Amino acid sequence: MPRFAANLTLMFTEVPFLDRFAQAAEAGFEAVEFLFPYEHPPEAIGERLKAHGLTQALFNLPPGDWAAGERGLAALPDRFEELKGGVETALAYARATGVARLHLMAGMADRSDRQAQDSYRRAVAWTAERLEREGLDLVLEPINARNMPGYFLDDFGYAAALIRELARPNLKLQFDLYHCQILHGDVTMRLRALMPMIGHVQTASVPERHEPGSGEMNDAVLFAELDRLGYDGFIGCEYNPRSGTREGLGWFTPYKGARA
Repeated sequence: MPRFAANLTLMFTEVPFLDRFAQAAEAGFEAVEFLFPYEHPPEAIGERLKAHGLTQALFNLPPGDWAAGERGLAALPDRFEELKGGVETALAYARATGVARLHLMAGMADRSDRQAQDSYRRAVAWTAERLEREGLDLVLEPINARNMPGYFLDDFGYAAALIRELARPNLKLQFDLYHCQILHGDVTMRLRALMPMIGHVQTASVPERHEPGSGEMNDAVLFAELDRLGYDGFIGCEYNPRSGTREGLGWFTPYKGARA
């Protein structure tokens, strides 16, 4: 039975961020994820996780100036030193939360640009090696151009090829069902082909990014397929609730407490 992580950047936004941990636990989630923790002390987040018996499934490495439109630094040739400093910042949060994997955002760059390609490859290789020394996985997530126009990593095949090329045991694919459907379709066959390198899964309905089961994909079939393929990680619920978080949790009822 699949296990789900509430994405606290998008879910339970009816309350302040640090109060969302309690809300997620009360709703029956056993894990959480979010985009970034850096506005709060590492200890504050670690305390919330412990108090509510939650697992930290994932968060992103620092992305640069998010408010100014930056979406990662990896493909930006002149930002490598800043990226390395961000990794050290993230590791302090990893130690406080016990998270097992971090996501490296690629940044806004032309994927056909050779300098951007070289920069991205260097950043991924360096970050994977640094995280491996801490016992952590690094995940790469292709993101569709409709939600993030101009994002460097917008193709599952490109991500998979780089992961194979670098061949680091802790470098894995972050497979978002929503992004895959928009970018390529044929989600089930891609899950089957890429499962050996998948380190984290996320979900949202297509096309509107609301609750699973409210769009064109048969999300329950995909969840069952993940089970069949032996995926034992969490599925991050990175969706925008349509009309309030708790009001939209009907889809979650069959999975609640499945492994309690």
